[in-house]
Amino acid sequence: MNDLISANKRRTVFLMFGFVAVVLLVGVAVGSLVGNGVTGTLIALVISAVVAVTSYWKSDSIALAVSRAVPADETEFRRLHNLVEGLCIAGGLPKPRVYVIHDEAPNAFATGRNPKHAAIAITTGLLATMNRVELEGVVAHELSHIKNYDILVSTLAVTLVGTVAIITDITLRMMWWNGGRVSRGGDRGDRGNPLALIGFVLLLVSPLIARAMQAAVSRRRETLADVSAIRMTRYPPGLISALEKLQADHTETASASMATAHMWIEQPLSGVKDAGRLGMWHKLFNTHPPLSERIALLREM
Repeated sequence: MNDLISANKRRTVFLMFGFVAVVLLVGVAVGSLVGNGVTGTLIALVISAVVAVTSYWKSDSIALAVSRAVPADETEFRRLHNLVEGLCIAGGLPKPRVYVIHDEAPNAFATGRNPKHAAIAITTGLLATMNRVELEGVVAHELSHIKNYDILVSTLAVTLVGTVAIITDITLRMMWWNGGRVSRGGDRGDRGNPLALIGFVLLLVSPLIARAMQAAVSRRRETLADVSAIRMTRYPPGLISALEKLQADHTETASASMATAHMWIEQPLSGVKDAGRLGMWHKLFNTHPPLSERIALLREM
């Protein structure tokens, strides 16, 4: 189990370095089109820094508001609060803020910038579907995200994807309005510049590369959270049974969106298929490992 956790952490570190490399490559691409590589790289770094700071401080508030989460009343949801408190004591964590989402789909997510400023949100559908040990497994999974600082990693990944998308969109729009040049003062003869051509291709493919890397980071963190949850509860059948129920349920989470899909314990949106001709392509951009694979891994432990 420790080897799996260490391997997941190493892979995540490598992926995050890769993310930064993609952002820098986008900056170089913009620079090749502008005619100044330093300028393009600085633009990329400034935008990523602004987006990262904003996301770091406001990501939890935004995620909870977008998902229509409301604070869980301690009287009405006493069982949930007691369960969270008990697991926090076992895991050595401060108790996060607890929210509920009035959604019939069984699902949950964690958010916040660190263990002291974190929150978990549980749908009413999950509370109605799971028994105590299953709910304990799900809550332990979300608390593991908090303990492993997955929230910070996830926020950084989403920030970098957003940065790449913003820079690409702005640059391509500038080129469109300026007749194929980033600046009006540019020389049309630069179109034949191989560096400019490479830069243009990078701008087109970089959002896809960044999105695929963000999905890979998310998949790794889900696997790590499953393993960590079992260490916290010391009862694998609880989480396994919960994942089996989630696998059998096909209700789409109405409170989820493409922007928050990576945060939930399972893929909240319908239409995500891993089979067929485009199965491998879908897997590349899927933020969650298939539930069947997660269950099989836990059964082996």
